[in-house]
Amino acid sequence: MTATTPNQKSGWSPRAILRDTNLVRFGALIALVIIFTSVAPQFFSLRNWLSTSQYGSELLIIGIAEVFVIVTGGIDLSVGSTLSLSAVTSALMIKALPGNLPLAILLGIVVAILTGVIVGLVNGIAITVLKVTPFITTLGTLGIGSGAAYLISGGNDIVNLPNDLTIIGNGIVFGAFYYDVIVALMIAIICAIVLRYTIFGRRTYSVGSNRKAAFSVGIKVNAHLIWVYILSGALAGVAGVLNLMQFGTGSPNAGDNQELNAIAVAVIGGCALTGGVGTILGAVIGTGIVASLVTGLVIADVQSYWQTVAVGAVIVVAVYLDNIRENRKGA
Repeated sequence: MTATTPNQKSGWSPRAILRDTNLVRFGALIALVIIFTSVAPQFFSLRNWLSTSQYGSELLIIGIAEVFVIVTGGIDLSVGSTLSLSAVTSALMIKALPGNLPLAILLGIVVAILTGVIVGLVNGIAITVLKVTPFITTLGTLGIGSGAAYLISGGNDIVNLPNDLTIIGNGIVFGAFYYDVIVALMIAIICAIVLRYTIFGRRTYSVGSNRKAAFSVGIKVNAHLIWVYILSGALAGVAGVLNLMQFGTGSPNAGDNQELNAIAVAVIGGCALTGGVGTILGAVIGTGIVASLVTGLVIADVQSYWQTVAVGAVIVVAVYLDNIRENRKGA
């Protein structure tokens, strides 16, 4: 008998296609685009595609971070504040080296990622060594990261950075893709390969599916969880760099409420909050849904607070449908 990997589908019969949840999600994304285009025709335009995809690039990266964490059965509420803190620390580093822009940008990227790694390491140690639940741990680091970003920035955006930053951050390839969209897609491809085809990925699924069984077969569960949270923090750091290059300022509130959107991306993309289930492809589709929903409501001139309401409602619906699917499997 041939072994199958998590979420693997077989066959292309009509019934199999209906069972392919990623195809169903993609259909929902297309339906969302059609609805918003009918309400506001400018939604289906190159200009809106550029803005939506650029917003989605940061969201995809922290959404991928959530996929890895949620697959292990955890949660990371700190990705938004880590994004903010990384953007601020990166901006400060770049501003400290005005005479050598290439070196400044390189060190700025390194500092941003290291900032995320430190946050992830703290999360991982608190969860595995101190035995604090992931929700409480990352809720705490959310507050710490947000406060630290305001403290080191003086509560203000870090401005007067080199103009070349925004030139890089807003450069367009083939007239239809920002550089950061290409970066996000490359990260998605790499992470998809890691999660599906490597030992690290298989261990991630194993830990989320049955932690005791994973430990019994020799997986160092605590060490693996620490590495997963470090990866989550590092990805949030990368998202912070993209935000910095997009806007040309290091803002202490750059990632405010982004943890909700990141979780939405993962859950809408098929991650089960109980662990053991989730794919990067699902996160890509989930990013398209969340980004289209947010930008579509803006174009439709819906008040901004309804965006949070809509994303929250979509999360609830996605979890409800996932529960129905799991109950049918168990029946």
